[in-house]
Amino acid sequence: MSKSIIALDRSGSYRVYATITTDLVAKAAEIHGTTPLTTAGLGRVLTAAGLMGIMMKNPEDKLTVSFKGDGPAGQILATAYGTGNVKGYVANPGADLPLTDAGKLDVGGSLGVGELSVIRDIGLKEPYMGTIALVSGEIADDLTAYFYISEQQNTSVALGVRIERDFSVGAAGGIIIQMLPDAEDGSITALEEMIAEMKPVTTIIGEIAAEGKPYTEEGMVRRFLEKVFEGMPDEYTPTELEMRDINWYCDCSRERMEKALMAIGRRDLEEIIREDGKAELQCQFCLSKYNFTGEELESILREIS
Repeated sequence: MSKSIIALDRSGSYRVYATITTDLVAKAAEIHGTTPLTTAGLGRVLTAAGLMGIMMKNPEDKLTVSFKGDGPAGQILATAYGTGNVKGYVANPGADLPLTDAGKLDVGGSLGVGELSVIRDIGLKEPYMGTIALVSGEIADDLTAYFYISEQQNTSVALGVRIERDFSVGAAGGIIIQMLPDAEDGSITALEEMIAEMKPVTTIIGEIAAEGKPYTEEGMVRRFLEKVFEGMPDEYTPTELEMRDINWYCDCSRERMEKALMAIGRRDLEEIIREDGKAELQCQFCLSKYNFTGEELESILREIS
């Protein structure tokens, strides 16, 4: 379980969402057997999607964030809900590339040229979908551009995943800052200066760990928010509104897989029965496998109108 915090600055100029997702990203990496490169990419997308999920009003609201390109990772996708639950996968978890000239994992190169899509399903007749071309493949930069281009929202996104020498996840987290209508000019100036000087997310999390204090999960994320905005003028300092959970959770089930088999249509299902006599379906998100015998497939076939 990862804790997140929602805060509003004292002047009512901006809202901020912040989280530390080290455990969540480590769990996703374990499930998918990712390389350090794809752990970094998947972890950033999961963190961002989780924060975007808790922005939604209702628990049943759902969004899907998809980064798809011509690079070796292929696609990184995450689905989040208003409850704070999030799941995701990378199309090619074994993708790898040399470090960049700066000695960083080349997440942008792993995606290459492509597009970012965000689909929001908030119970309306049709889901809302926004798509932009990838700016750099660096997840935070692309999401910052997405909010501005597709949702006309001035937003700053910072994400980070630190991989240790043993390939474990040392730290992961993120922060999203969104300006509100009628924001004071002073707040905009103060934020611009703060963001320009802000340390990497994982550096800040590492500094908190180095303090050696017995923080709870809530205490850690509060301290994270405090350190990000230290030095801001008092009138533009964020104050906590709400603490939320962001959890890795896959809602796949045998019933969902049955519906997937029905959705392929009578002709294709008949072909599976005729040629294989059985079927095995695997969830892309959690890699759980569901096996169906020939008799079960025949029963599903009878239900297709």
